[in-house]
Amino acid sequence: MSAHPSNAARGAWGERLAAANYRRRGYDIVDRNWRSPAGELDLVVRRGDLYVFSEVKTRRTDWFGPAAEAVDASKQRRIRRLALEWLRYHDIHAVELRFDVVAITGVEVEVIEAAF
Repeated sequence: MSAHPSNAARGAWGERLAAANYRRRGYDIVDRNWRSPAGELDLVVRRGDLYVFSEVKTRRTDWFGPAAEAVDASKQRRIRRLALEWLRYHDIHAVELRFDVVAITGVEVEVIEAAF
């Protein structure tokens, strides 16, 4: 067995860390790893009428660049489409939306609010 966890295990750990970070800041965790045929939303959190769709990127090091850079324009479009699908699926209307990226490098957590 390797000394480093698998990418899937690292991703799951990062999502737990991100969820705990939002919870500490007064958000409710509404959904995690919501899937549809179009893709997956990592984390949906809420505070009042604000729904935040958060993409979590976890990397062991920044050797290959900052984790947030992995959320490119096509990934942003897919997350926006998935967010609309999620809202329709849950019959949620007239709310405020925000799209965040949580970039975790090593154990450092950076929440980039309104990233796109």
